[in-house]
Amino acid sequence: MSNYESNGPSDNEWDERGELAWNEFDWENYLRSQDDVIHRYLAFYEKLQGSPERLDEVAHQMGWDEESWSSDIDFEAGAPEAGQTLEADAPGSGEFDSEPYTLHKNPVFIATKAIYLSMKRPWERLADEPARVPQDLALRFHASLYRGEEQAMLAIQALDFGDYAMAISLFKRSLRELNQSLALISGQAESTSRSLKDYGESALPRLFDLREIWLRVMNECREELERPAESDEES
Repeated sequence: MSNYESNGPSDNEWDERGELAWNEFDWENYLRSQDDVIHRYLAFYEKLQGSPERLDEVAHQMGWDEESWSSDIDFEAGAPEAGQTLEADAPGSGEFDSEPYTLHKNPVFIATKAIYLSMKRPWERLADEPARVPQDLALRFHASLYRGEEQAMLAIQALDFGDYAMAISLFKRSLRELNQSLALISGQAESTSRSLKDYGESALPRLFDLREIWLRVMNECREELERPAESDEES
């Protein structure tokens, strides 16, 4: 798959990493570093909000261009700028020279988590006061965001294991939840508060961006499923 392709572990990858034996501290550091990647994506995304090509431009900033999507290359957070030293290359950080592949490195995972985070945090601050957000809307929209993200995470996991048909089915479920989020927030043109209207204007393009990402992935999955198997090509 050419764009949002998974870079999941090969069958023998863990056998090749026999020397890798991390403790809880190592994994906590690893997970924190992957949280930083999500926030890095979000920083680029916020900066490029006004661009109609923001998804592709953020991918470029993250170093996810063409060859970088190859299944032979681990996903990274982008190449360092001139004069910049990556933390993993700094002295004393040799314990992370051979990081394992996990779902957290999948670009679709990173983009989905980042964009959802950009909607959940301001909603949690906004929706705690009935004067700004009706409480039925507060609960329903909050729940729809979490359900949509949950289904998307399951879809990305299926994608990572190469089960493209299941990934499509799960992304369809996430799209249904996303449509529910769209319906709830887009119905607030005559909102009860200015802050709610402002939130809706900010959330709508983010929801459409998520839909665009997932539709791209689903299209790539369908192309992969339609590709003849090697045995069919040889016969």
